[in-house]
Amino acid sequence: MQYPDKARRLRARSRTPSPHKSIIMPMVLQAGIDPLWFGIFPMVVVEMSPMAPLGRFNLFVLQSLTGRDILTVAHAALPFFFLVILALCVIVVFPGSATFLPEQM
Repeated sequence: MQYPDKARRLRARSRTPSPHKSIIMPMVLQAGIDPLWFGIFPMVVVEMSPMAPLGRFNLFVLQSLTGRDILTVAHAALPFFFLVILALCVIVVFPGSATFLPEQM
């Protein structure tokens, strides 16, 4: 059973600012880092980690799908891993390259 005053309180609570504060964002802003770039950079790093030789999760999946040994799969995935590293270097050296398209919206 829904009470009208409870629904009113829930709506009022949704309009109030969140009491949870970000720990990292004040440091990012104080350092002069663009928040959009700061969101894109970790995502590229997270995408790179399953392909890394230490993580290898995606490599094991590909090995089970193709039936080939892990060295063959790792050798075939290595150029793609280097492309992601190259993209990461481009994002670090030219930060505007990561934020160009979102700024056009």
